[in-house]
Amino acid sequence: MAKNSELVAVALLLVAASLSVALLYSAGRGDGDGDGLIGGMPWTILPFSPMDALPLLPRSVAMAALRKLRGVADIFPVFVGAASARPGAVSARLEWKGACFYENEAWLEFHNDSGSEYGGGTLHIKTTKAHSWTCIDLYVFATPYRVTWDYYFAGREHTLDFKEWESEAEYEYVKRKGVSIFLMPSGTIGTLRALWDVFPLFTNTRWGENANIAFLKKHMSATFEERPKPWVSELNVDDIHSGDFLVLSKIRGRWGGFETLEKWVTGAYAGHTAVCLRDSEGKLWVGESGHENEQGEDIIAILPWEEWWDFEVTKDDSNPQIALLPLHPDLRAKFNETAAWNYAKIMDGKPYGYHNMIFSWIDTIKDNYPPPLDAHVVASVMTMWGKLQPDYAANIWEEALNKRLGTKGLDLPEIIVESEKRGVTFDKLLTISEQDKWVYTDGQSASCVAYVLMMYKEAGLFDPISSSIEVTEFTIKDAYTLNFFENNMTRLPVWCNKDDSVKLPFCQIKGSPCYICTYCVKFSSL
Repeated sequence: MAKNSELVAVALLLVAASLSVALLYSAGRGDGDGDGLIGGMPWTILPFSPMDALPLLPRSVAMAALRKLRGVADIFPVFVGAASARPGAVSARLEWKGACFYENEAWLEFHNDSGSEYGGGTLHIKTTKAHSWTCIDLYVFATPYRVTWDYYFAGREHTLDFKEWESEAEYEYVKRKGVSIFLMPSGTIGTLRALWDVFPLFTNTRWGENANIAFLKKHMSATFEERPKPWVSELNVDDIHSGDFLVLSKIRGRWGGFETLEKWVTGAYAGHTAVCLRDSEGKLWVGESGHENEQGEDIIAILPWEEWWDFEVTKDDSNPQIALLPLHPDLRAKFNETAAWNYAKIMDGKPYGYHNMIFSWIDTIKDNYPPPLDAHVVASVMTMWGKLQPDYAANIWEEALNKRLGTKGLDLPEIIVESEKRGVTFDKLLTISEQDKWVYTDGQSASCVAYVLMMYKEAGLFDPISSSIEVTEFTIKDAYTLNFFENNMTRLPVWCNKDDSVKLPFCQIKGSPCYICTYCVKFSSL
């Protein structure tokens, strides 16, 4: 049925397009005046876009067509440029092609209609040459101090008024850098459809799980093979050793949706990690950054294996896929268990390392962003988030950006202004490497993967080059592709992948789809 509805949807769209062209062709040629215009518009412009007609189609047909023609990337704005105050300099105005209007230009005029200390400004946006009579362009406008939005249906000059600048800093910034303009490339319907694609990723339902799997297939070319039961391995904990790496992928619920988007932007095929440790009496423990305590806080914790495993098997509603990557025998012999435990005890109870969570992902000005993301979009999202959740903003990026500037206490707008003063663009600032020695207001920061790799570093696995390694710069993908893990399948435990049709160089110990697939995990040298 799904296939049929897709074919019907596409057929109806083609019919709508064909009828539109035919009607306009006859109308444009029927009066004999040869001007090829209808109401002042070229006859080649459709009276409506087939996509604009989707709300009129049956819901199942419309949704099938949108699934075919839209992608989740449509929820992200595309930076088109910054409009500046350029009086009289028409040739220097910002110009771009929109999703609806193919010719657009913008410029900024300062005014002081409010009589305030720094005045305000008017952003002028001129839209022309719409591709249909019913399309709409949707825009987001931002400075480091504010974010607003507007949409344009008519081809004419529009204005967006900034009654007064928030401060001298915003006034000076806009004078130098202008107002950033972002286009929602799929217009209103496409953006809503993309949001509809993203919403189920965060639902704790079978629908949400299927949505996450579909997203990973579509956007990351991930492959899934059904594993034979039992989907929870009958493992022997005696075969698990200190330093063995646990890699998790959650595919439903709040964390499932977050991890899916994290995988997309980082290129990793897993979203969480933990590490195994044995104490002096041989008892097995799990060290984890990101354990949720009774107060709902994400902390670093050392848990008995039985407690950790029971939660993942019976209580974790995100339905995680879990893989165990045993250390290579040579690395296991090198692993300093005492040093690892010392680090684990120092970090026990500290908050999860939000401070360096995003900076392991961004290493270059352009190459780490999946389209249409870029540093401009990141800055606008940070600005919006800072207005909605200022405490989270300070925790996730503001203190870390202050570290990169050698400053303290600056908020995001002040960080951007200070960075520009120093001749460091914001996209360059984001690429400055995290340093393991940095200590934040709540202590040393360690995300889930930084925690494991810092333990490896303390345990001597990076010797003799550990002094040149910053593990807080590693992504999960960087971690599981290290040449640290077993690469000889004959040395894996007998219960490892015992009944699986696909034999992997690691042990998938929980999960029905074979998620961390063979082509994803490639073992390579550091």
